Amino acid sequence: MFGLIRRNKGEVKDRTVYMEIYGANKVTYRVTAGKLVYYGSETTAYGIEAVDFLTGKSESIPDFSCNIEDAVDFAEILISDRVRPEDIYSKALAYLSVSI
Repeated sequence: MFGLIRRNKGEVKDRTVYMEIYGANKVTYRVTAGKLVYYGSETTAYGIEAVDFLTGKSESIPDFSCNIEDAVDFAEILISDRVRPEDIYSKALAYLSVSI
């Protein structure tokens, strides 16, 4: 039997830019820091953003990790591999599948 599952949506608020790098491929990569309230407790969440200045496309993962080292390491991988904004989700999945 199926039932309704209530899920608390964790939304990142008070985001600030922790690190920003302009890559050789005209893409800006950012690591952001923000507050995430999840089940009543507040924690810091680090996100990833990529903005392509040639096409205007941008993508972000606002709650990539609660660990700053993981977020910065992933941003460095994006920069070295010259990942376009539309490819950060597949790259994040590959990164998280190895790190977990």
